[in-house]
Amino acid sequence: MIELSIFGILTGFISGFFGVGGGMVLVPMLLYYGFNMKEAVSISIMQMVFSSIFGSILNTQKNKQILKYGTFLGIGGFLGGLNSGSILEVTDAIFLEYLFIVIVCFAIYRVAKSSVIDDENIPEQSILKLLIIGFFIGMIAMSIGVGGAVMLTPILATYLHYNLKIASAMGLFFVMFSSLAGFISLSFSGQMLYSEGFTVGIASLVGVYLGIKAKNIVHIKSFKNYILILYIIILVSMIFKIFTV
Repeated sequence: MIELSIFGILTGFISGFFGVGGGMVLVPMLLYYGFNMKEAVSISIMQMVFSSIFGSILNTQKNKQILKYGTFLGIGGFLGGLNSGSILEVTDAIFLEYLFIVIVCFAIYRVAKSSVIDDENIPEQSILKLLIIGFFIGMIAMSIGVGGAVMLTPILATYLHYNLKIASAMGLFFVMFSSLAGFISLSFSGQMLYSEGFTVGIASLVGVYLGIKAKNIVHIKSFKNYILILYIIILVSMIFKIFTV
């Protein structure tokens, strides 16, 4: 359990700093530790519930607009995430691993092309557009054990012209809804590992607090580079795992 607590602190810091659920970091670590893909997904989703709720409380204290627009994205993500249990039941684990790689490649490409915007105000958006975006991201993300921010942040930063730090905060807020839906879905389908997930989730709270504090003092240009570095490391580690294990 000590190893799981360390995983939780590290994942929590990354979650708070980058505004991600942490699944794209935690899932590979759990796979290396000996869990299979579906077990790693269940632990990852429970950890996201802890880290996203705590992190979103801290982020909304700094910018209230996150609550206004993030709610619509989150509702869509929640509805989409409710389908994850059914998808996991009928989908092969190796397919989920390859889908994970494709999504990280997409994130790298979109973040690399994103402009650095200093304005932290959130542009007006159609409620229906936010609900639809949230639904499809939630459905896919929960099926592979990530919160969805790895897909949502690049979309907000490039297509909807959000400041990258705000996009990351919105991503974590979105994860709060999608991970709760995933938790419910996997619990009803009997695939949730409660003890391991609770251990990782509680430990992640310490990391989330430190990660958000660090993000608030980093320059926006450096923040973009850090996101790209994180995504590339995850991509390489996942490819290495698939082709060497």
